[in-house]
Amino acid sequence: MTGAKRKKKSVLWSKVKAPHCEGFKQWCRRRLPILEWALHYNLKENLLPDTVSGIMLAVQQVTQGLAFAILSSVHPVFGLYGSFFPAIIYAIFGMGSHVATGTCALTSLISANAVERLVPSSSQNLTKQSNTSILGLSDFEMERIGIAASVSFLGGVIQVAMFALQLGGATFLLTEPVISAMTTGAATNVLTSQVKHLLGMKIPYISRPLGLFYLYTYVFENIKSVRLEALLLSLLSIVVLVIVKELNEQFKKKIKAVLPVDLVLVIAASFACYYTDMENTYGLDVLGHIPKGIPLPRPPSMHVLSAVITEAFGVALVGYAASLALAQECAKKFKYSVDDNQEFLAHGLSNVISSFFFCIPSAAAKGRTTSLYSTGAKTQVACLISCVFVLTVIYTIGPLLYWLPMCVLASIIVVGLKGMLIQFRDLKKYWNVDKIDWGIWVSTYIFTICFAANVGLLFGVVCTIAMVIGRFPRAKTLNIKNMNEMEFKMKTEMDGETQQQVKIISINNPLVFLNAKKFHADLMNIIQKERASNQPFDDTNK
Repeated sequence: MTGAKRKKKSVLWSKVKAPHCEGFKQWCRRRLPILEWALHYNLKENLLPDTVSGIMLAVQQVTQGLAFAILSSVHPVFGLYGSFFPAIIYAIFGMGSHVATGTCALTSLISANAVERLVPSSSQNLTKQSNTSILGLSDFEMERIGIAASVSFLGGVIQVAMFALQLGGATFLLTEPVISAMTTGAATNVLTSQVKHLLGMKIPYISRPLGLFYLYTYVFENIKSVRLEALLLSLLSIVVLVIVKELNEQFKKKIKAVLPVDLVLVIAASFACYYTDMENTYGLDVLGHIPKGIPLPRPPSMHVLSAVITEAFGVALVGYAASLALAQECAKKFKYSVDDNQEFLAHGLSNVISSFFFCIPSAAAKGRTTSLYSTGAKTQVACLISCVFVLTVIYTIGPLLYWLPMCVLASIIVVGLKGMLIQFRDLKKYWNVDKIDWGIWVSTYIFTICFAANVGLLFGVVCTIAMVIGRFPRAKTLNIKNMNEMEFKMKTEMDGETQQQVKIISINNPLVFLNAKKFHADLMNIIQKERASNQPFDDTNK
């Protein structure tokens, strides 16, 4: 009797426990995408292309990490950390198989506003003589990275909160014209920020509205202070980069591996600067000392969170919008899907966790992502492999980068902006398709270059909502009668084929970027339902 009761109890317990176990497994697969693709990883087919792509990506991660750290007004070594930790975290939680997460120009510009406001350059003289025990850097440098890490932490918390609130569904407001204009405007701002390095000039940091115009005014007023050696080296570097990258693009199908011109240029410029002593002979700015290793984790400066909330929201929204656009672009290209809400979690955790390791705000970058899939990457293993090489640079090669001229590093960044700057070509498309979308693009771009990327993004979203409110109520409704039977014949050169199923789909609103995604999903749903039922006709209103 006791054995029968125990057996009955175990059966009941297994019935209760099974659904919970299955639900937990599904939750883990949904929230930890690495568990899904790692189990099905094909070593034979994917490891070699992922390794090659990972090596190529590591070169970009290092150069962009150094440059974007300077863009964020912190010491360059922190950019190397920002190229390492966020990439690992996104590989675990992210769904974009070809998305390269790390330091990002858009988020670096935003965090620089907080750094320059709270720890201005004028305070450097008070702290530069005092060195901390962390990496041998000055208190001034540690205060600055503390601010940038706080922006990253709070921005990540905001992204995780948006994930918890299921706000990924609201991304339909981030239409293609808005994202295209915002990223193009931000690329223009990044290009402007590199002018001082390209010309070898000393230009003060300008963060006020219309700062882009003030900066170029300052350049023209002080044109005589341009260092000719820096200008010539910048032009030479840009020409070499553009020519070699174009040749790589044309012949990438004929050759097994493209030339890592960024790496070659960094090595050549560093050796040339060292042996000719360009720093002292010509007064060229060089990268400077890069300390070895990674310090122990430390919480970001929590006492300044209230002071950086504006920049944190900018990092959260702009970084997510740009990263999601790249993830969706890759998903469309390689026939897989990404969860908008899961991307909030992935990028949020990347920012929160990395902030404890002295990292600046992170996001996906268009140049790295394009390079990743164009070199044949299959999965996020390529990003993990790149992290191995970045770690090698941090612990061994970093100090050798001391002699890298800043003008060469700026040239690499400027050429890397090509993918975003050529989005100016979208203007013709929007003009031909919809004049309102064209107007939204232009106005969003202007607001971005005049103020900031987060302001431009917010303005673009407001314009989109205003367009919906003002335009959709005036939409015409097309009345289509339900027909019982129709025969439609298509004749080809070879033979005639009879099609007995004809679908007439009506949409009672203008088909624009805002509702294009839903219309496509509804259309696919109708087609799938028709195939499943195998009926000649179906009422589309259902």
